[in-house]
Parts: sequence; C-alpha cells; structure tokens
Amino acid sequence: MKQKYWIFIGIIVLTFLAGNFVYPDYFNKGVDFFNEKFSLNIPHYWTKPYQLGLDLQGGVSLVYQADLSSVTNKSEAMQGLRDVIERRVNLFGVSEPVVQIQGDDRLIVELPGLKDVKEAIDTIGQTPYLEFGEQRTELETQQIIDKIKEIQEAQKKDPNFDVTTIKDWEVALQDPNFKPTELTGKYLSRANVLFDQTTFRPQIELNFNSEGEKLFEEITARNIQKPLAIMLDGASIIDTTGDGVIDANDIYAPIVQNKITGGKAVITGSLDAKTANDIARRLNSGALPVKIGNPISQETVGPTLGAVSLKNSLRAGIYGLIAVVLFMIVIYRLPGLLASIALIIYIGINLSLFKMIPITLTLAGIGGFILSIGMAVDANILIFARMKEELNEGKQLSVAIEEGFKRAWPSIRDSNFNSLIVCAILFLVSTSFVKGFAFTLAIGILVSMFSAIFVTRIFLLVFLSQKLDKFKWLV
Repeated sequence: MKQKYWIFIGIIVLTFLAGNFVYPDYFNKGVDFFNEKFSLNIPHYWTKPYQLGLDLQGGVSLVYQADLSSVTNKSEAMQGLRDVIERRVNLFGVSEPVVQIQGDDRLIVELPGLKDVKEAIDTIGQTPYLEFGEQRTELETQQIIDKIKEIQEAQKKDPNFDVTTIKDWEVALQDPNFKPTELTGKYLSRANVLFDQTTFRPQIELNFNSEGEKLFEEITARNIQKPLAIMLDGASIIDTTGDGVIDANDIYAPIVQNKITGGKAVITGSLDAKTANDIARRLNSGALPVKIGNPISQETVGPTLGAVSLKNSLRAGIYGLIAVVLFMIVIYRLPGLLASIALIIYIGINLSLFKMIPITLTLAGIGGFILSIGMAVDANILIFARMKEELNEGKQLSVAIEEGFKRAWPSIRDSNFNSLIVCAILFLVSTSFVKGFAFTLAIGILVSMFSAIFVTRIFLLVFLSQKLDKFKWLV
C-alpha cells in the first residue's frame, strides 16, 4: 500500500518537471519574485525552444535537379550529394535544415527561418564541384568544334532555330579541350593550404581517400606528358591568365610527369593566402559529387503565415482535448476524470520529449500528436469496460481494478504494437512531411501506454478505495 503512494508522489514530481519544461515562464516569474523579495539566487528553470518546421516558422524551400548523365551509381551519388549539402547548410548556421532526395535526381532543401531566397541559393551554390579532366584527342576536339559551328550557323540563318532538332546537339555543350574523368570531389578527404619552399606562394594540397587514390594513380598513369585539368564548378580556381577574373578561360592543367601514387595532388598558380584558404575551406565543407545548377523550384513561406498555422494547430489541439475529457467524464464518471488527469500528464510528457529530443514540429507532426491524444484514451476505455464487467459480477472495487487491467492488457498491447508497425513503415518509406506525422504519432503511442497502464492504474488504486463500494454508480 505504501508503494503506490510513493509512486503517486513520483508521478506528481514528474508532472511538475515536465510541465515547467514545456512552459517555464510561470516558474521563472515566481523565481524572480522570491529572488527579489528575499535576496535569493535561485536559478531559472531550464528553457529550450521548440524546433519548428518550415510550414510553422517560415523559411525557404528549394528543389534542385542533379546532373547524373556521367554517373554510374546514381543512388550513391545522390546520397553523397545530400550529405554534402546538409553539411554545407549546417556550416552556415541554418537551424534544423531538411535535405532529402526526391525521385532519382532531385534534391529538396528546406531551410526554416531563412527568409531570403537569394541567401539560401548562394549558401548552397558556394559548395564547389571539383573535377579532374584529361585532354581530348584531336578527333574528339574537332567533333565538338564542328558541332558548335553547325549550331551557330543555323542560328545565324534563323534566330528562333530549335537547337534540339540537330542530331547529337548535346555534343556542343561539352568542353572541346578536356573531358571529365571519374575522379571528382566525391573522393576528396581533405584539402590543406601549403607554401612552396622556393617561391613561398600558397598552394592547395588535395588528399584523396583510398578509392580516390587508386583512381588518381590510374588517371595519371595514362596521361604521362599530358595536361590534367583541375577545375572547380566547371572552371579553374586559379587566375592563370592574370586578368583578375576566374572564368572558363582559366584552366589549370599541369603536365603529368610521372604516375602519381599516394593519393595527393597539388594546385598552384596565382593564389594569395586568403583565396587559398577560402578554396580549402569550401572544399573541406563538401565538394559536390555531382553537378547541380540553379534550383528548378523555389518557395518562400513567410513567418506570418507560419504563425497563423501554428495558432490554428494549437486551437485544434485544445478543442480536441476538451472533447476527449468531456466524453471520458460523461461516460466513465470518476475513472474518466482520473483518466483525463492522466491524459493531461501524458500531454506534458509528450511535449517535453518533443523539446528534449528535439523533434522538428510541422503541421503534419502536430496532426499526429493531436491524433495521439484521442488514441491515448483507447487503452483507458478498454480497461474501464473490463472493470465494469467485473463489477457487474459482484466483485470488490480493488479486485475489479486489477482484473480490468489484467484482462485489457493483451488487447492494448496488440493494437498499439500494430499502430507502431504502421508508424515505422510510414517513417521509413515516406517523405519528410509524412515522417513527422509518423514519428510524433509513434512517440504519442508509447507515452500513452505509460499513461494508461501506469499512471491511470496508480490513480485508480489511490483514489478508488473500498469506501466507494457503496457508490459504484461513480464507477
């Protein structure tokens, strides 16, 4: 008997801690009052904001299409692209970004709290695409030049000429001097700034991973006494022409003297220390494994619209809670009241977990949480229905409570387990929008089992004593 009261006290303490973690303002105001009145130094309660998604906080949503024309393993390349861009936006201080793959070659980038579309595009666009190019044969170069001339002549005759009607028109888009190799920034492990011991000019040392080391060795072996172009975003990162502008005319293509082993390459040229450090930093923050251009779609969600969505979601949650509480009290009377109190504790614990994990809350996620409020009383309804059956058989109240929980548990376990399986499937195979719904619903289901099986049971054992056997209508 003493144990249940200690557990009850523990639940009250947990409720106090969770409630103040969810909304610490009242506690902190009280602390300020006592600190000022009695010259105390009581610390404030721990405050931590909720992580709000793009649809609630406002921000920028971008869709990019990757160029996978020269990639064999598209899935691996897109995964690498996603990882690199995620690191990139994290580096620039964007809070809780969402970077996910859509289809085979599209990447969705959601940046909550970022209101400037240009800033978002620039942030992602600064990620360099590093590639190595080997010299084309004279025949290949001539074919590209001929195709370019063919298109130019056709456009002179007719400015509105449709280029795509020319056979193999894509050839004209290629670099006539260098063709890309399989070695890209995907295989780069580290870039360092060094200084030449003779000229004291800064240079950039590229260190490749084990796979890149093998590729670099193979490429240099077949290009001895030939130029090997090192390009960043389709152009050199060195101002080789000395005109002060880094463009497509600046192709840094050192002559390969011997097969290079060890997985290291060095970029030299007209570099100053600042430029070299900037380039190394950009490369280390993530060289894109495949090319992306400007976003094919962009959308800005204003903070005002997000605030309205959040307000409406909270209102819906409050209305749903009131409806559930009224239903439980009207149908199940005193146990329904106790279950409603347990439901409020359930909400406090749930919201605390959302903050602590933390979970990025979206409209879908809040929808899953509101749904879980209704589902949280399912277990109570099963338990109370079993209790009524036991009471109708003339059993004492304490026995009816124990039997009600014992007989309802298999049904509660199986139904919630099936719901968790569905949540897991939704989370694993769906988009981030549905993932938020599935994750918050899954947490709600787990916490609801604790609330119904543990908290409600303790409440019933504490407040429903044998004295109420004469007032079974309350049960």
